[in-house]
Amino acid sequence: QVQLVESGGGLVQPGGSLRLSCVASGFIFDMYAMSWARQAPGKGLELVSYIFSDGSDTYYADSVKGRFSISRDNIKNTLYLQMNNLKPEDTALYYCAKGRGSWAQLKFSEYDSWGQGTQVTVSS
Repeated sequence: QVQLVESGGGLVQPGGSLRLSCVASGFIFDMYAMSWARQAPGKGLELVSYIFSDGSDTYYADSVKGRFSISRDNIKNTLYLQMNNLKPEDTALYYCAKGRGSWAQLKFSEYDSWGQGTQVTVSS
């Protein structure tokens, strides 16, 4: 049974940093692409970033490019999202998701398992 557990969210001042973690179990982690998505209050789900199964390629939404960095540790079965220079508009519930294969996609339908999410709040 696939399980994804996010952690690392919290309250941070604008300009601050957080590192989110997602611990995966129930599947062979290094065979699947992974992603981070977020949903802000009153807004739709946004794909933030993805990473191929072996880390060979990544994607970032324009809204976070240059500030966020996705990575994975295929030995620890853990996905990370380093978030720097946070802005109030980054406030959202952040989810990690498992891809259907080793190549990541932009369509949410290509992600078949989701965590419960971790809340990030950026406010002064």
